[in-house]
Amino acid sequence: MPRRRLLVLSVLSVLSIGLAACGGGGDPLRSAEPSPATGGTTITVGSANFPESQLLGEMYAQVLENAGLHVERRFGIGSREIYVPALRDGSIDVLPEYNGALLAYLAGNEPVDAGSAEAVAAGLDDELPSGLELLDPAPAEAKDALVVTRRTADRYALTSLADLPPVAGDLVVGAGPEYRERQQGLVGLRSEYGLNFKNFQALDAGGPLTVQALRTGRVQLGGLLSTDPVIAQEDFVVLDDPRRLFGVQNVIPLARKGVLPPEAVTALNAFSENLTTDKLSAALGRFTLDQEDAATIARDYLDE
Repeated sequence: MPRRRLLVLSVLSVLSIGLAACGGGGDPLRSAEPSPATGGTTITVGSANFPESQLLGEMYAQVLENAGLHVERRFGIGSREIYVPALRDGSIDVLPEYNGALLAYLAGNEPVDAGSAEAVAAGLDDELPSGLELLDPAPAEAKDALVVTRRTADRYALTSLADLPPVAGDLVVGAGPEYRERQQGLVGLRSEYGLNFKNFQALDAGGPLTVQALRTGRVQLGGLLSTDPVIAQEDFVVLDDPRRLFGVQNVIPLARKGVLPPEAVTALNAFSENLTTDKLSAALGRFTLDQEDAATIARDYLDE
């Protein structure tokens, strides 16, 4: 049976999980107990605290349920500074990651070569903590992107990050709080492009607060993901990244080493093999623009 058919097994009925359930209502790690080691029946799937990660987390959860495993969901955990330690201490077992961004985090925000899949894989081999493992990357790529409104792009003749140095001092950037300290954020924008902005506003990681701040002019540049359908909807302009600061960022499962049973690894790798950027963007549009339920979107995607 082809690997992709693994994803078309009968979908078990699961609890509907909307965006509010994914991220709201308190600490998702509170009272979390470490999941059983290999041979157990429960896998705890986590996610970061932005919509694409939450949607991917629900997809991972259903893939594992289809493989016959019991799944606990702990979505909306936070940034890498929170969920990587949660993986290492056993609060969660697996979650969706982005290979290039993970490498930058593990390297302590030192400059890394994230310009090719091969370079990222080699870097992760060196940097990944011994208690963690990566499964197969998906073709789908969700890059960090710095975007401006069409009006701002026209006013300052902006098409690239390289166009920003003469005007950066007049512009305010909005993004998730961690953007201030990350190499793939203000640190790298300063070191790679010489950018010193007027101000930085801590909003959310590619979420509605950043989008609204761009719309109203509260910020002139916003940190979003390249797969976000709101970019086309709002006619935002993604600034080119000629120095490849944001690099390769393929979706990839990050797991506690030795915890996932073979059937879980096989199922998640089969899912990743068929996940493309276009498919991910279309599913994300249903989640963020149409406000559909994450569990329904995941079921529909896997049924296809």
